Amino acid sequence: MYIKRLQLKNFRNYKEANINFARNFNIIYGYNAQGKTNILEAIFLCASGRSHRTSRDVELIRISEKGYQVKAEIEKSGLESSVEISYDRNEKKKVKINEIAQKKIGSLIGHLNAVIFSPEDLLVIKEGPSERRRFLDITISQIKPSYFYDLQQYAKVLAQRNILLKEIEKNRRLADTLEVWNHNLVKTGSRIIKTRQEFINKLSIKAENNHRKLTNGNEKLKLRYIASINIEGLTELDEIEKNFMKTLESLYRKELMKATTLCGPQRDDYDILIDGMSVKLYGSQGQQRTGILSLKLSEIDIMKEDTGEYPVLLLDDVMSELDGKRQEYLFKSLEDVQTFITCTDRNFFNNKLGPGCKFLNVSGGIVVEK
Repeated sequence: MYIKRLQLKNFRNYKEANINFARNFNIIYGYNAQGKTNILEAIFLCASGRSHRTSRDVELIRISEKGYQVKAEIEKSGLESSVEISYDRNEKKKVKINEIAQKKIGSLIGHLNAVIFSPEDLLVIKEGPSERRRFLDITISQIKPSYFYDLQQYAKVLAQRNILLKEIEKNRRLADTLEVWNHNLVKTGSRIIKTRQEFINKLSIKAENNHRKLTNGNEKLKLRYIASINIEGLTELDEIEKNFMKTLESLYRKELMKATTLCGPQRDDYDILIDGMSVKLYGSQGQQRTGILSLKLSEIDIMKEDTGEYPVLLLDDVMSELDGKRQEYLFKSLEDVQTFITCTDRNFFNNKLGPGCKFLNVSGGIVVEK
């Protein structure tokens, strides 16, 4: 899988751009605040339907314009296709695949797979569980579209259940209707938990292998899923459902007092362990960087296994964060992966990449191939 061309119109600081890419390495360089990261953001938008930097589409519109348009032309398994996303301040976000309008944003999932690695990804380790869940959800959704729809359905059920919990406080007779929402919450939520559990187990094996190579076997990395219900030793969906329902029932009075749902995938977390110790609590900055790099490379491995195609990789100003050994390992791992790298100095890549590398200079929202 690779992106042949990217078209931008009124996106961030780009009035209009038509950018052709190389199959392997694309170095996007220039001074800061010129629009380098905006190119990666547009690619990620075409892959996932959302920006990795903001949840508000209005922030993606060029100043003084009414909307934006982004289109990626892709080659996958020898076949050409296109993904187009547009947004107008007065309308909903629109998606087209091969020029055909789609009813749901989720329809684009799987047409273009992308893995992004930026300095902000250290938040996966440093910040709260929501950042780590977001990392999981974006990755799994690209591999398994049904998971994306489960997340959407669960969010709706959860919102309605929380509203009902507040209303029960005012009218106790409404408590009888809670059973229906519990059933829906458990059914959808258990599928999410089981999918996350399976993905983390697979990711842990891959990441352990990558981390061992990155550290010359000096460190052992593991991932541990921390669910808000007890799933220890549970692998079957019906077993997870039973424990989920039991937990809901045991928390009923507390939930009424707090007027919110206290268990479920919206409260789950996972920990990254190096030699049995939490990287978030005890890891050095170097260990945290290497840990995230191991996860990102493992994402690529899993996507290739599950889809038959390598995803595109977006590296946003991270090369300077890695030492020479890790840079060398990264480049060797990406020989078959279309990679986009932003940086301020193109000379950094002299004699490091092959002849098929393309250099794109960005200045004030203008892209020039050099």
